[in-house]
Amino acid sequence: MSAYRFRRAHRLLKTDEFSSVFSLRMSRSNATFQVSARPNELGHARLGLVVGRKVHKRAVRRNYIKRTVREWFRLNRQTLPDMDFVVRAKVPFTRAERTEVITALSSLFAKLARCRASSSS
Repeated sequence: MSAYRFRRAHRLLKTDEFSSVFSLRMSRSNATFQVSARPNELGHARLGLVVGRKVHKRAVRRNYIKRTVREWFRLNRQTLPDMDFVVRAKVPFTRAERTEVITALSSLFAKLARCRASSSS
């Protein structure tokens, strides 16, 4: 059960950590999200979230987006490569659209993992 916890060690917290991911410019995007990634030497994946006020003016909606992405990451962290990921939301979504959004998010992470695998070979 503890393998699925979302601990502080699995989060990007500092501005420098976010900046290092953005500076590498390894990213993929779709209509809902942009996911940037950078390899790390920690032995596990880490997640950072960016959901600005332009996405939705209500904090409740922005927090729902962040909760949804964190939950997906928490459940799929074991299958992700050792990378730092920053997920930037582009547009808001509702509970009715959640399954489509999760599928789109999964495909972006898979594309970045394939990109990492091809670049390290």
